[in-house]
Amino acid sequence: MELRDGLKLKGIVTVMKFDRDINDYRDPVTGEIDYERFYKENQPYEIVTFENLFLNNGINVLWNLFVGASGYTPFNSSNAYVGVGDGTAAPNANQTGLTGTNKYFKLVDSGYPTVSGTNAVFQATFGGTEANFTWNEYGIANGSNPPTTGTLFNRATQSLGTKQSGQTWALRVTLTIS
Repeated sequence: MELRDGLKLKGIVTVMKFDRDINDYRDPVTGEIDYERFYKENQPYEIVTFENLFLNNGINVLWNLFVGASGYTPFNSSNAYVGVGDGTAAPNANQTGLTGTNKYFKLVDSGYPTVSGTNAVFQATFGGTEANFTWNEYGIANGSNPPTTGTLFNRATQSLGTKQSGQTWALRVTLTIS
């Protein structure tokens, strides 16, 4: 999306597909997943990258957070979720949620979101028992229980096939203002 004087809002979605279940990297005592070890020891069998659309409600929350307005939930490590669904409706800036029948929102991985320069990066890793349905739509939401509460910031559609039990798929969204 290009704004006045060349200012651009851009979102890139990257999905990495693994044949290994990330839950195999869960510490039996603490229950914590060792994301670093999983990504170091496993290579994705497929990587798909595509663009997404910033939604009007998401941009409104962004500006309200920017000016310090009260009552808005930040997209931080406690409140940022990556959502996937099976909806196929084309992205539209007026949409407020994922459109499919099957939807799954997962809190971002430990260490996310990150900010570097003009980029904010969000990532969630979906283990072997999570979101096992056809993946067609994606977005970032905030709140304590998306999609029931919170705001969907962006939305993208891309047919990626059906995630199977035992597979791990990781979804990373890079948002850029330049």
